[in-house]
Amino acid sequence: MKKRIFSGMRPTGALHIGHLSVLQNWVALQDEYECYYSIVDWHALTTGYEDKTDYQQLIRDMALDWLSVGLDPEKSAIFVQSQMKEHAELHLLFSMFTPISWLERVPTYKDQIQQLGQEGKDLHTYGFLGYPLLQAADILVYKAQAVPVGEDQIPHIELCREIARRFNHLYGHVFPEPQAIIGKVPLLPGVDGRKMSKSYNNAIAISASPEEINNKVRQMITDPQRIRKDDPGHPGVCVAFKFHKIYSPDLERIEIECREGKIGCVACKKYLAENINKVLSPYREKRKEWEEGDKVKQVLLQGAEQARNIAAQTMNEVRKAMGI
Repeated sequence: MKKRIFSGMRPTGALHIGHLSVLQNWVALQDEYECYYSIVDWHALTTGYEDKTDYQQLIRDMALDWLSVGLDPEKSAIFVQSQMKEHAELHLLFSMFTPISWLERVPTYKDQIQQLGQEGKDLHTYGFLGYPLLQAADILVYKAQAVPVGEDQIPHIELCREIARRFNHLYGHVFPEPQAIIGKVPLLPGVDGRKMSKSYNNAIAISASPEEINNKVRQMITDPQRIRKDDPGHPGVCVAFKFHKIYSPDLERIEIECREGKIGCVACKKYLAENINKVLSPYREKRKEWEEGDKVKQVLLQGAEQARNIAAQTMNEVRKAMGI
């Protein structure tokens, strides 16, 4: 029997190519695991509760990105978190026995309060303090044995394991202790060298058109000391070169020609844009197929039904174990 995994993403804006490796990892896992992939819209509210946002459109766009990259609704349950009330119920029950200190020690808690506080967001809320607990409920309501995550999420998975252990100790064994599957996720900067983010307007969307890709690549910061195109370049300080490492098959040639001044920055960026476009072009075509009619709606309904069967069964066991 296949092991079960769960993972999710917050619908906070268009997915960019920095997310692509994560989705490709998810696609690769579909044949090996029983997969549950959720668009976690409640989590978006933990930091964006003041924003006036059309989450329904963001959810549809995210589902299209997932499907275009290769998530298959016949292999994976693809669904929206808020359609599964079992997540909220399990989160509530977990909150009854989870020490506040466990939540306060999650590394991202204080980091994000400080970082987003500098942007004017007040995150001194119960929802933000408790979002790792909601995340644990997301995972454990499906009794997932593994969770594909980046290294920065490992503390969240360890908290999830602690929650499972505490529940099992108090009420009897119901939950497995999920393991983290650490995917190789190359860190791509934005075109301006900062973190790639929609809010910085420095990201290349997975759904970007060839014209958008060309415009974004032209904005990439290159070697500031290189004045003429035949001046020797320094790839180590060039944002474009970081993208070449992922998207250009002849990286060694690019590096040598840059260092020897045999290729100018304009030609180098043009070649990079062509290579990025080759990767994204099949996704754009597949996206068009999924945009027809109500295909996305049907995928999410099908995924919710599949997920609800598991979640409802789990909650029956939880209530029985807790005597409620």
